[in-house]
Amino acid sequence: MALWSKSSPASFCLQICASVALSWETGGKWPRNSPSQPVYTPSDVRAATSVELRMSQCATKMDGPNTALLSSPGFLTSLQNFPKDQINNETVELLQPYFEMEDYTMENAMKACGNVAGLLAWTCAMASFFSINKEVLPLKANLAIQESRLNLANNELGQAEAQLAEKQAEFDKVKAKCDAAMKEKQDLLDDAEMCRNKMQAASTLIDGLSGEKIRWTEQSKEFKSQINRLVGDVLQLTGFLSYCGPFNQTYRDKLLKEWQVELLSHKIPFTDNLNIISALVDPPTISEWNLQGLPGDDLSVQNGIVVTKATRYPLLIDPQTQGRAWIKKKEAANQLQVTSLNQKFFRTHLEDCLSLGRPLLIADIFEELDPALDNVLEKNFIKSGTSYKVKVGDREINVMNGFRLYITTKLPNPAYTPEVSARTSIIDFTVNIKALENQLLGRVILKEKQELEAERLKLMEDVTANKRKMQELEDNLLYKLSSTKGSLVDDESMIGILHTTKQTAAKVHEKLSVAAEAEAKINLAQSDYRPVASRGSILYFLITEMSMVNVMYQTSLGQFLKVFDLSLERSEKSSKTKNRIANIIEYLTFEVFRYTVRGLYENHKFVFTLLLALKIDLQNNKIENNKFQILTKGGAALDLNTSPEKSCDWLDDVVWLNVVELSNLPQFANILNQVSQNKKNWKAWLNLDAPEEGVIPDGYNSIDVFHKLLLIRCWCPERTLSQAMKYVEDAMGSRFAEPVILNLYGTWNESDSRTPLICFLSMGSDPTDQIEALAKKLQLECRAISMGQGQEVHARKLLKTSMAEGGWVLLQNCHLGLEFMDELLETISTAENMHDTFRVWITTEPHTRFSITLLQASIKFTNDPPQGIRAGLKRTFAGISQNQLDASNMPMWKPLLYSVAFLHTVVQERRKFGPLGWNIPYEFNSADFSASVEFVEKHLDDCGPKQDVSWVTVRYMLAEVQYGGRVTDDYDKRLLKCFARVWFSKKMLDPSFGFYTGYKIPVCETVDDYMNYIQSLPTVDSPQALGLHSNADITYQKNTSAEVLDTITNIQPKESGEGSGETRESSVYKSAEHMLEKLPPDYVPHEVKARLQEMGALNPMNIFLRQEVDRMQRIISVVRTSLTDLKLAIDGTIIMNDDLRDILDNIFFSRVPSLWKNISWDSSTSGLWMANLVDRNEQFTKWVYKGRPNTFWIAGFFNPQGFLTAMRQEVTRANKGWALDTVTITNKVLTESNERIKAPPTEGVYVYGLHLDGAGWNIKNIHLIEARPKVLFTCMPVIHMFAVRSTAPIDPKLYVCPIYRKSKRTDQNYITAVVLPTALSPDHWIMRGVALLCDTT
Repeated sequence: MALWSKSSPASFCLQICASVALSWETGGKWPRNSPSQPVYTPSDVRAATSVELRMSQCATKMDGPNTALLSSPGFLTSLQNFPKDQINNETVELLQPYFEMEDYTMENAMKACGNVAGLLAWTCAMASFFSINKEVLPLKANLAIQESRLNLANNELGQAEAQLAEKQAEFDKVKAKCDAAMKEKQDLLDDAEMCRNKMQAASTLIDGLSGEKIRWTEQSKEFKSQINRLVGDVLQLTGFLSYCGPFNQTYRDKLLKEWQVELLSHKIPFTDNLNIISALVDPPTISEWNLQGLPGDDLSVQNGIVVTKATRYPLLIDPQTQGRAWIKKKEAANQLQVTSLNQKFFRTHLEDCLSLGRPLLIADIFEELDPALDNVLEKNFIKSGTSYKVKVGDREINVMNGFRLYITTKLPNPAYTPEVSARTSIIDFTVNIKALENQLLGRVILKEKQELEAERLKLMEDVTANKRKMQELEDNLLYKLSSTKGSLVDDESMIGILHTTKQTAAKVHEKLSVAAEAEAKINLAQSDYRPVASRGSILYFLITEMSMVNVMYQTSLGQFLKVFDLSLERSEKSSKTKNRIANIIEYLTFEVFRYTVRGLYENHKFVFTLLLALKIDLQNNKIENNKFQILTKGGAALDLNTSPEKSCDWLDDVVWLNVVELSNLPQFANILNQVSQNKKNWKAWLNLDAPEEGVIPDGYNSIDVFHKLLLIRCWCPERTLSQAMKYVEDAMGSRFAEPVILNLYGTWNESDSRTPLICFLSMGSDPTDQIEALAKKLQLECRAISMGQGQEVHARKLLKTSMAEGGWVLLQNCHLGLEFMDELLETISTAENMHDTFRVWITTEPHTRFSITLLQASIKFTNDPPQGIRAGLKRTFAGISQNQLDASNMPMWKPLLYSVAFLHTVVQERRKFGPLGWNIPYEFNSADFSASVEFVEKHLDDCGPKQDVSWVTVRYMLAEVQYGGRVTDDYDKRLLKCFARVWFSKKMLDPSFGFYTGYKIPVCETVDDYMNYIQSLPTVDSPQALGLHSNADITYQKNTSAEVLDTITNIQPKESGEGSGETRESSVYKSAEHMLEKLPPDYVPHEVKARLQEMGALNPMNIFLRQEVDRMQRIISVVRTSLTDLKLAIDGTIIMNDDLRDILDNIFFSRVPSLWKNISWDSSTSGLWMANLVDRNEQFTKWVYKGRPNTFWIAGFFNPQGFLTAMRQEVTRANKGWALDTVTITNKVLTESNERIKAPPTEGVYVYGLHLDGAGWNIKNIHLIEARPKVLFTCMPVIHMFAVRSTAPIDPKLYVCPIYRKSKRTDQNYITAVVLPTALSPDHWIMRGVALLCDTT
């Protein structure tokens, strides 16, 4: 595009060019290509460049200087290098007219030509530059002047510095001469001073070390001697660290003694009576551990040594959490991390502690460890450069030096796998009675003599610090002496250390002397209060023993200490120390009793109460251990065949053995002779309803309460608890013999937001209604949920809501949600904000996997239903409303309602009588009653006023559906049908009808009237009201007493010896020898086979005999082998495995070992079992070698059913045309006893040895009669069992009586049924629970 085009105004372009030319002319000649001239804007340059390219096109239209300028070849460069500083006012004034022209604008320039617009911008820019540059030019001129002055000043400075350097050189020469002279002088002075110091240091060293010469000389000799014994000592110490952790103090000492014997046999030198503690740890360290909470007894200190010194990581068996508390304090400064295997961040905690070098405590493990710990426990560390790594799962984690691992469990007696035992150092941290006594003594003194305890603690701290300081000073001194190079007099620090050591040692010895005197005074003052601590220690260990009765009875040491401290605070004060101590002991004992019994089931409450009295008397030496053993075991260890012959036929075998054992006590040494000489009086006394209330013959009425308890226990086992209650009342006071009533409000009042309340459920008990009623009374909301699969989510929501808003959460049946229990405890323990009214109530059945930590952090209680018909009916009618009572106008409604309630109570009450009541104890509950009542109501509505009740329907629904739906045993179902048949008929509407004397059917208008009638019922029910014989109560009491004594025996420490001081092992060793002597010889297989061939090997009875003999031979072999091995294990010849350990424990407690029981039969005592073995073997031996007996002792067979089946086969084969499936067994009771039978029957067998339970037998008239009072079992005459070909039903007038092997009537013990004649209705005996038993023990 040309500069001037037809569309471009030529005049405008000429104006621009003129202004450019003017600038050039007034500015002078432009320098060419000067790099110092800047280009003002990119647009100016581009515009100028475009002008230059097109200038030639308009050159013909321009003339003069403008044309020459624009046509210049270096026009663009000239513009860029234009001398801007030469622009003056004149130039700007000349350009001003152009600027003021209206069309001299960028818009017009762009319209004319885009390139020319750049020239316009350039002229404007030059004018703007001038207005700014005129201020800058004076400053540039001043800069030049100042630079010239600076150059002049620098020249003058250089001349002055040169002169200074010259003078400094002269000064340095003079100074060097002076320093050399002064150094020479100082060297002479230093030499003189050093000489004096060496002389003084030598004197100080001689004086300071002279006192240590004798001690160090002796120690040097001792060290040389120790070096000679080092191998044996190190072997013992390493063995202790490796193997002794899991054992108690006694066994540790035993192991060390055995090792020393082994060292002697190999002639390895060792230190006699090596002190493990002093050899492995110094006293100051022990003192530090004590201050951190580790008990000061030897066992605890040894445990601390194993924890800190063993190479394997420790696993602490720590039921009381004392070890855990010690570790927490010990490692508190090292940022200890506490976690558990169930915690969701467990893996993170492990990895963090490994990589950061922090200690880790894994608390509350069970019997298995997380596999992620395997490499850590085995220390499978991988070296990586200068550090180590370990593989945790699929990740490699750095292992830092500070990492330490501790593992604890609350299980009192865990069974860890060999792998866990090999990877860890298992340490028994269970608190011992002496250590706990000292700990409790400190708490008593702290409360009663606070200043004394504070002084003692301050004394311990001072003594520990002083001992530590002495040790450090001596170690430092010895280190300096051994590490100093050159002459000792040259080491000035040695003199300072020696001086400090001497001064400090003098002060420390003085302080230790004062401390020793003060400690003696404190110990003397403490001894007055030791009985309180001793009683507390007994109480706590009794509480822990109860956890062996039921795993749910878990009480932590912390919980016990709260009760202990509360007792110190609330017990009556007294200025006299003796009275104050008595007050504390009395209050503490009852408070612990009340606190503990509240959380025990009803059948275990008296176990605890009796044990409490016994333990206290044992500690006070009022009872000897051998008497305690007689109380718990009686004569169970005796063999009837080797004991003195029974002088009274009316005495039971078990009772006679008890009396024989009792005669070993001095107080009863003549009792056997007295009984034989005074049989009539003893029998009369024994037949009393309450012998403990009567006068005991031969002057025994004057003995004290405990010895009377022993006498009653041996003579009348069923009256043991009655006399035991008197003993408790005499030993501890009447309030201990009274029942502890649950106070739910008081229990709640003891709790706080972080303490759950746990109710242990039992059959027929549910505290839900009581808890909800209490919540309503306190105006609190109770949110309940039944736990089970998937209920955790809802439980979390309820917890969150209640913690924020307040109220209670009731978690029911938590044994179905065990996994949530640990989470629950963590939630309520770690929550930061929690409402004051928040509480967690838990109901659960006992479960072995229930969280021990939660149990130990909770308040526990039970809510067993009250016993008795009156209590049961009251509980049932408490749930009946007036509207329900008025639900029907039918006259049969209220009698039926009451009868169903009575039936509901009876079926529950019969459970306590064991097999007499029900073969299987069923869990009948309120749902059964509600369903039955609902059916009766609907049935009456269907019948209407004109139609009679269908009694068949009612009986069927009650006996077969509502209650019978739970029943699985045929004879139990027969009993239910009998109740329905006897009680539910038209007869019940007769006013004279009654369930039993005094138990009629009332017809009342209101629920309150019914409650008043029920209140008038007898407090104590006769068993006859339940359909049982009055002897059933004796059976119940006998079984209850046996259960209490068995429970006490089970929880006794297994390391205890007998009263004579004989060890447990030696006692069992003697028993094993006696058993081996009585054990029958083995059967000779070929002799038995030959005899069976002679009698007919294929005869069914002989086949049965061969099976029985084979089984008897197996038992004899197992018993002989196990007893022989047990003796070898006691001698230490072989290892004591689990089976041998079980045999040892059971023989000591006079019980049948599990190994024997599994292949034979059950028995109440090992003595009776051994006698039974001999008797059974005698029957088989006579049968094999003397031929088939006339009568058979059916109780002596392993398989009585097989015996009867063989008899059926024998009879079937003897009668041609008979088929086995059409042959049934029947029977006939004879009048003869076993001894009078001289010949076998022509067909079938004679059996004896059966005992009638629940009834008596009229031998003359051959029918059932009521049992005589206090006669529990009646020996039956010989019964002829034979087979007949008949399918006819049994005569309904005969009683079908089941036969069981044992008193425990289960399907496994069931043999067959026989028919017995009766003068009464068979229903009478069905309700009595009559059965035949092979063994009554």
